[in-house]
Amino acid sequence: MTATEAVDLAAAFKALADPVRLRIASIVACCPAGEVCMGEIAASFSVSGPTVSHHLRKLREAGVLSSERRANEVYYQVRSDRLDALISQLSAMKPMVGAERDSCALPA
Repeated sequence: MTATEAVDLAAAFKALADPVRLRIASIVACCPAGEVCMGEIAASFSVSGPTVSHHLRKLREAGVLSSERRANEVYYQVRSDRLDALISQLSAMKPMVGAERDSCALPA
């Protein structure tokens, strides 16, 4: 994994590491319509609207969610391509666990 890939992966996992953000991503992912408006998301939490907006912004910045404004409402969708890339990067590390020292990126 390159340094750039590590920074990108860490940013996405940092965004998802917050329990509220993880729940938001789960709510959006589970929606049968494939998208949820900000008002519906906010109604699921006991935090203020601005706090929910902050968490949504962090998820958008990390590339986990995308959004689309329609009239007075913003709708959010999970970016499945981004989730697939995150899963792929983690899966690529699995064969390395316990691998020979020769293949390790660290100096001997």
